[in-house]
Amino acid sequence: MIFLSCKEDLYAYNAYHLVKAFFPEEEVHQTVDQGLGETLHMKFPDGQILTVEECELSGIEDRKQRKYMVDVKLYKACQSYTKRELAWGILTGVRPTKLAMQKLEEGMDEEAFVDWFTKDSFVTPQKARLAYEIAGREKQILSGLDCRDGYSLYVGIPFCPSVCSYCSFSSGSVDAWKDHIEAYVDALLKELSYIGERAKEKNKKLNTIYIGGGTPTTLSEEQLDRLLTHIDRTFSREFLLEYTVEAGRPDSITEGKLKVLRQHEITRISINPQTMQQKTLDLIGRKHTVEDIRETYALARELGFDNINMDLIAGLPGERAEDMKNTLSQICEMAPDSLTVHALAIKRAAKMGQEKTTTGTIASLEHAPVKMGEELPKMIEEAYEAAAKMDLVPYYLYRQKNIAGNFENVGYAKVDKAGIYNILIMEEKQSIIAAGAGASTKILLDEPIIVPGSRNQRKTTLMRVENVKNIKDYIGRIDEMIERKGEWLWR
Repeated sequence: MIFLSCKEDLYAYNAYHLVKAFFPEEEVHQTVDQGLGETLHMKFPDGQILTVEECELSGIEDRKQRKYMVDVKLYKACQSYTKRELAWGILTGVRPTKLAMQKLEEGMDEEAFVDWFTKDSFVTPQKARLAYEIAGREKQILSGLDCRDGYSLYVGIPFCPSVCSYCSFSSGSVDAWKDHIEAYVDALLKELSYIGERAKEKNKKLNTIYIGGGTPTTLSEEQLDRLLTHIDRTFSREFLLEYTVEAGRPDSITEGKLKVLRQHEITRISINPQTMQQKTLDLIGRKHTVEDIRETYALARELGFDNINMDLIAGLPGERAEDMKNTLSQICEMAPDSLTVHALAIKRAAKMGQEKTTTGTIASLEHAPVKMGEELPKMIEEAYEAAAKMDLVPYYLYRQKNIAGNFENVGYAKVDKAGIYNILIMEEKQSIIAAGAGASTKILLDEPIIVPGSRNQRKTTLMRVENVKNIKDYIGRIDEMIERKGEWLWR
């Protein structure tokens, strides 16, 4: 058990996630106490005490700088205690490549960036070079987009064949929601109609469409065709560069559904195994076999899909580096056009996260005595090497809260098959208008505004508009969801 107390919320988020990254198997009891004598007080598992005294921050008025100083002291103490470093140093945010992009746009070359990043944030040189490399590819792809008048469209389908134990998305089993799917599609089409009308009024150019979830192919062939037909009629393809459907799990994909996607000229699909180990698929709640993955992938190729992504997760329950190596070997035989490798992130909303909070141990360790701190770096390296063998280069990167080992999720792709939408969602260089339950719209504003109700009157050039997550609420309150968008959508 580790006890961690912070004087202000300002320090609490980073402090907790840094400590969890260094001590993934320890339960961390955290409190925020304004009456605390120190800025930060931490008790290590063996009873050692770390304090950051208020006097150490005297004279530093800038809150961001005060937070940085606390992060650095905490990082160094944990590093000294554990005798190891974190791949991303003191960074706990989800978009480290945004820092690289900023420095790249300022004219900083790679060597100068690596030197700055390693010294300022304690990022390892390997990760610093990866961030800079990806930022360069992103910059090249984004240079061809009209980020001011262009936009991207996200369409959310919050249903899955079954809910995986690691998943925290606002999705539900298709069997449990089958009586509501038609009503959901009705509401979704209504929201899409409004977005399309506003886009035409404001002469906005649609650059990418991404249909995700959940699992979009849990819709029937007729429902899927109805959705795609409505999108075809509502939005112009004149400036469309990419149209992705995250087909997802093989147990939801049929030949008929793939033919519907081809009929509507979808340019990119995902078939996501997560692992090619049957024991793991069974354990995490997937209702398909390894052979189903191979057969579905082969069928998609036969039908003419020439841009297929596959997702894998490193750090699934009980898996070791040799399991990941075997999975990657099988993926190499199929030769997808892009590969996204996620480091497992266990959140409280997921079944694994609930197991974790009730037992005080990491779910993956409950099922098998795997030391993820030792195995995960090997898995990440195996993925990097396998991607290189398939001529796939890293093109986007992001991180999540509670991500295992303080690592990252990396997308690899052939040079001409990088997912444009994935880059846009990370770099936030263009408005992304999102429809569906739990969908989050990000509107790029012409001028900075004060965020209503924000702490310290924070200014932003990116306005977020959230749809409700509950499926029934989304259906029943669709007019309210549309009205929310109407207040900000290209005013």
